Amino acid sequence: MSDNKTYDPFETLHKFSLLWEKQINDFIYLWTNNSEFIKFSNIGTEIQSRYIDTFKKNHEALAGVLNLPTKSDVTNVANLTIQAEEKVEALEEQIWELQDSVKAQSKEIESVVEVSKEIIKLTKQLKTELMKTKKELADTKDLHAELQEMKFELMKLNNFKEEFELLKDLIEKDKTPEPVLSSASSAK
Repeated sequence: MSDNKTYDPFETLHKFSLLWEKQINDFIYLWTNNSEFIKFSNIGTEIQSRYIDTFKKNHEALAGVLNLPTKSDVTNVANLTIQAEEKVEALEEQIWELQDSVKAQSKEIESVVEVSKEIIKLTKQLKTELMKTKKELADTKDLHAELQEMKFELMKLNNFKEEFELLKDLIEKDKTPEPVLSSASSAK
């Protein structure tokens, strides 16, 4: 039983296609190796390319008259569309970058505003401190003026005291002891 092989139709088809491919390749090789065939194929290729160019020109002329798009028109439109899409994408990227920079600048502005608020707050505090200091300075000037007056008054009092002392000394010098009658006072 192991000697029996199953029939595979694809294997036969594969062998047949390999043979056929070899024969076609040999045939093509014989034709392409022939200089007359090459000359004839060159002439045919030139005639075919002229025919295709003429056909394209006539097709474009007819399409222009009928106002229909040609293959080149569709190609141009496709290229323009691709270029427009690329430009739109580039603009979108620039817009995103601008948005990012605007966000960054707005954050910087917010921080500057916060710092400015702090500076304004400190300025107000300094202003109130300055007002207090001015008031204290005015009070100090008033106290200084009062002290000057008191000094002046004290000087007057010192002068008065000195005069009083002088007068007292003068009075004491001028006082002569009154004679006291000793007998008269004892008899009474």
